[in-house]
Formats: sequence, structure tokens, C-alpha cells
Amino acid sequence: MTSTTRVSVSDGRPVDDLGRTIRRRHTIFWLSGLSLGLVLTIVLAVGVGAVSVPPSTVSRILGHHLLGAPAEMDWTLAQDSIIWQVRLPRVLLGAVVGAALAVCGVALQAMVRNMLADPYLLGVTSGASTGAAGAILFGFAAGLGENALSASAFLGALGASVVVFLVARAGGRITSLRLLLAGVAVGYALYAATGFLIFASGSAEGSRSVLFWLLGSLGLARWGLPLALVLVIVCLTVAMLIVWGRRLDALSVGDETAHALGISPTGFRVRLLVVVSLCVGAVVAASGGIGFVGLVIPHVARRFVGAAHSRAVPVAALLGAVFLVWADVVARVLLEPRELPIGIITALVGAPFLLLLVRRFQAAGSG
Repeated sequence: MTSTTRVSVSDGRPVDDLGRTIRRRHTIFWLSGLSLGLVLTIVLAVGVGAVSVPPSTVSRILGHHLLGAPAEMDWTLAQDSIIWQVRLPRVLLGAVVGAALAVCGVALQAMVRNMLADPYLLGVTSGASTGAAGAILFGFAAGLGENALSASAFLGALGASVVVFLVARAGGRITSLRLLLAGVAVGYALYAATGFLIFASGSAEGSRSVLFWLLGSLGLARWGLPLALVLVIVCLTVAMLIVWGRRLDALSVGDETAHALGISPTGFRVRLLVVVSLCVGAVVAASGGIGFVGLVIPHVARRFVGAAHSRAVPVAALLGAVFLVWADVVARVLLEPRELPIGIITALVGAPFLLLLVRRFQAAGSG
């Protein structure tokens, strides 16, 4: 009896049927566990804050609103309002933003073939920050009312993406190195532009607001169209990256491998850039600049389920969602009643991880 054997694009090694079965079960185990963990995280996180609500009460409130479950209302109207109107939208936005940053980090690391790449790399976050600073300090897009900040940030992110694309394309075909250099250059230029807007405004209160937004916050989360749009965009992005899993595998190995499999590296990078830019622009417009999620979580996901992107992308999405929700909980309660920018918490976790990652690369290089 003979067994079929194929070559894995992600690592170039033969994978037999038994190996595929083991990896599939391993992936299902992690996906199931992380999905359950995300549900528990949401229930627990919405009950934590200045006014604590027991998980049992939270479950009844959520069941009452989501499922119309008949229940004796043994909770107060204040608890109902806090859970449903304030905390649940915030926790859901945190989960969506965390998932988006994580999967975009996975895609960018494959696109530029650099394990230290993250959504900050392409200047998208800097563009959103410049747009948001203009809205806060000078009233850009004021005609959009309460959505002016998000709209300005999103337009800034899209503008930065277009500039990066044009700069990377100016030298001919788009390569990993050109994207990397264009993103870094545009990001620094927009960072300088944001600093100029802060000093030009002369507003101390506006400057504090911009600084808080630059470090990330989920405080703007509310039920409505913005949250729904971000949710739809992120879900579509995750689905597309899963479908493109084998293409991402090929691109991460090298352009020659991609060509051998009938994939145009330049065309695929352009599609990836568009998808990632739209997704990052949407989430940064809703939450501000939150660092390290797109850098740290992809490495953890690969350690759990391997390098194949069809497995790493959904696992990274769930890991990113759980991580950012708990980071937001810490940001809310650490200095209560004051709230810390969530980017401070993610940096405190991400910076030591980055140092460990650098040591690992050094050890691998010396070995």
C-alpha cells in the first residue's frame, strides 16, 4: 500500500496523510479552545470596571438583549445600561481591532518577507494619525459631526497607502524591499506632519487629546454604523486571507516559488496592500494607533499551529481578539478611575517579547 505525499509550500518538506491529519486536529483544537476563550473573555471583560457586575448577571443581561431570553430582571437599569450600552460595544471593538491587527501583521510579514513587519510598517497608521490630528486640532471633516474623527483618520490612512503604492511602484515592479522602504519613509514623513500640526495648533488640551488617541483607545466605541462597518471589513479581510493562504505561503518563501506556482508576486502584493490598507485604516480610525499586536501575535500563532497561513490566520485572529480585550481591561482598571491609553499596555507586553525574538534570531544565526 502506498500513501500520497505532497510538498508543503510553507516549509518545503514532505507532508504525508498522517501528518496532515495530525496538524488538522491540532488546528481544530486551538481554534475550538480560542473560540471558547474569546466568548468567556467577552463575558468576563464586560463585567469588569468601576462598577463590577458578576458574570452570571452579565450572561443574563446579554441573553436578554441578544436572544430575547425570558428572564426575571434581577439586575438594575444602571447595570443594564453599563453592560449593553457602554462596555459591550467597547469589548466587541477591542476584539475586532485585535483580530484585524493580528491578521494584517501575518499578511504583511509574508508580503515583505520580514518577521518584524507589522501594520505600522506601511505608514497606514501614521496616515490615520495625521488625519485624526487634523480633525481634533483644526476641525477637518467637521461637517460629518460625531464621525469626523473616524472619517479623517480613515481618509488619512487611505492617502498614506496610495502614496506608499506610488513610491514603491515608481522604480518598476513592486518588490518587498521597495514596499518596506516606501512604507518607512512615508511613515516618518507623516509622523513629522502630525508633530507639526500639534505645535501649530497651540492648543494644550487638543495636544493631550491627540496624544491619547495616538496611543490608542477604545473609548469611542458605540453601537451604530461605524462599529458595524469595522466588523464587516475585518470579517471580509480574515476570510480573504484564509482563502489566499497558499498564495501567502508561496510569497513568504520567495518570488521564484510564487512564479513556479503560477502566482504573480507583484499583482498579489498590490491586492494584499489594498486589502491590508483598507482593514488597518478602518480599525485605526476607530481605535487609534495600537502597536505590537500585529508584530507579536503572528509569531505566537505560528508557534501554536505552524507556518501555513490557512491555519495561522484564523488562530492569529482569535489570539489577537483575546489579547486586546484583556489589554483594554488592564488599561481601564490599572489607574482607576483614570484610563490609560491601550497602546501603553500592548507596548509593555510587546517590547519584552520583541527582545526575546531578537535573541532567538541571533541564536539561530550563530547556530
